[in-house]
Amino acid sequence: MTQGKIVEYIDQGKILCAICLQDKRNKLHLLTPLNRQVNITPKRAIFISSENIDPLGPREELLNKLRQAEILRDRLKKEIHVKELWELIKDEDETFDFRYLTNLCFKETVTDDHVSAMVRALFDDKLYFKIKDGRFIPNSESKVKQIIKEREEEEEKEDGLEKGSLWLKAVLRGEVEEDNYEHTEIIRIIEGLALYGKDSPDYKYGKELFSRAGISDIGEARKILIRLGIWEEDEPVDIIRFNIRRSFTDEQIKESCRLNDLEIDISGREDLRSLSAFTVDDAITKDFDDALSVDIHGDHTQVGIHIADVASVIDPGTVLDREAFLRGSSLYLPRHKIHMFPSELANDRLSLRDGVDRPAISLLTTFDKTGQLSDYRFVPSIINVRRKLTYDKVNEQLENERQLLWLYKLCGQMRQKRIEQGALILTLPEVSIQIGEDSSLSIKMISQETPSRIMVAELMILYNWLAARFCRDHNIPIIYRGQKEPSDRLTIEETGYVYYVFRQRRKLSPLIIDIEACPHAGLGLDVYSNLTSPIRRYFDLVSQHQMRNYILQMAPIYNTEELEKIRIAVMPALKDLNTIKNNRIRYWIQKYLGEHIGEKLPAIILDNLKNRYRIVLVDFLLAAEIKKEAGHDIPEGKKIMIKIKKADPWNDLLVLEYAGEV
Repeated sequence: MTQGKIVEYIDQGKILCAICLQDKRNKLHLLTPLNRQVNITPKRAIFISSENIDPLGPREELLNKLRQAEILRDRLKKEIHVKELWELIKDEDETFDFRYLTNLCFKETVTDDHVSAMVRALFDDKLYFKIKDGRFIPNSESKVKQIIKEREEEEEKEDGLEKGSLWLKAVLRGEVEEDNYEHTEIIRIIEGLALYGKDSPDYKYGKELFSRAGISDIGEARKILIRLGIWEEDEPVDIIRFNIRRSFTDEQIKESCRLNDLEIDISGREDLRSLSAFTVDDAITKDFDDALSVDIHGDHTQVGIHIADVASVIDPGTVLDREAFLRGSSLYLPRHKIHMFPSELANDRLSLRDGVDRPAISLLTTFDKTGQLSDYRFVPSIINVRRKLTYDKVNEQLENERQLLWLYKLCGQMRQKRIEQGALILTLPEVSIQIGEDSSLSIKMISQETPSRIMVAELMILYNWLAARFCRDHNIPIIYRGQKEPSDRLTIEETGYVYYVFRQRRKLSPLIIDIEACPHAGLGLDVYSNLTSPIRRYFDLVSQHQMRNYILQMAPIYNTEELEKIRIAVMPALKDLNTIKNNRIRYWIQKYLGEHIGEKLPAIILDNLKNRYRIVLVDFLLAAEIKKEAGHDIPEGKKIMIKIKKADPWNDLLVLEYAGEV
């Protein structure tokens, strides 16, 4: 029976002493030193003294005995050195009870108070022993080291939470306005919350940090980073999420400057500097991959398509080539341009700038008076661009310049021939995000069907097609692009061109990027590759290396196995860049829509689903969804009006509602 004995049990992480007033078998009725009576199950008792006390004695006398027992046991506990005890028995492969360990520790006669002191010491320590079935097992040395390390980490964590929360409170009060290197780790955790929310690897720590600072919403992480000047208001977070390399090392910049200073070796190159070569690009373009030339001679015309010979500057395996391999491509976003090569080099030595000699891989084509291609050849060349034209300038001057007009008509013929061969023309306007110096936001739709853009597009397609044919026919290993036939070919119905393009694009087969040549059904060509942007796309540079070496009667740099390894390695990076670009355009459109809440916009029904419509906003070519109104059943292809209810670009949230038919 336990009645009249001192019972020790754990309550709220502490060992408490109590006298058992009554043993009810399945319950022990106890009196605590604070003169409280409690009931516990016998299993909760961790130590029961052998000495009996009359539970019916005066209450104050019972309480006094309890207090004296606690004082004595705590004093004896201080005499116990758990580590020394552990070192004495750590190598013994057995378990120990309380009394055995107590006898090892105390030389005097062991009482209940001594045993209780041992229980308390081991309970408080938890480092050197573990308890199992009422017996103690010494931890191994490795386990002790592990526990010590975990305790240190926990202390460090607690210290970090305390200091970090105090710093965050100061930030919220406006007392901290910029990054503080002392809190780099805290900032990293906050950035993780802003980027990944609950999926952040440090979510629990970050949530606790915010809670101690009085922040209940982890969505505040982004605002804190902006307040500190670490992020800008419209931070392109996908660049961080996908770990995109934004800057170049000092070594890479130094190498770019060295290459810029090298003289151009024109030996072995065909001198085409007498041609009136010109570039056609956007007004803001600084890196020029391609230039054109036109020479009309009676019954035949020579059209030159000149691509910057980047391969003559960037050797495989060099520091800049390795960096371009990792990047895969340049990335052009509103307010952010991330080049495949340092801009110091991309905009200078690699670029077909006007007024300076530049090496190129030129395609010289000959067309007869009917516009039929009669001959072509690829040559390593030296050119000098005479004019730097913009798309708008070419459109303005088209009717007044015989060569430009002839070239545009030729490109129209080439395009029509591709259409007859099955090509699908599915071009839509380019969504151009324009941000003013005052941060004002506007969106323009730039048509891709103007004469200048059609002309440039067709001539680049011509170069890539003939280059792919040349490499295929001469067994030069390169990276090809292809596409199988679409699952269906639609027609432009009364619903209009935009609806047709969105529907037809769904029927297209996936693009094929492979080292094996194959047809490109979407372009209506028997074979195709990309070699016209070696400054901006790594695959173009690799293929240019291959073709250039053949023309110069040198062995290919890469065999098919090496090309396949490059293809497999670079494809994921290209996929990520495409995702970033699409997400970023969507972000800016949603931000613009958020500034026009309540306004009505035209849209087209793409899909009539069970409870919603999938639509496209005509003015932005943005796909979205709206709820289906009760009693409404609008056919696909129908033009409607929608109203903007809410737009949150940060969380990719766009709420629209039906606002009537057009």
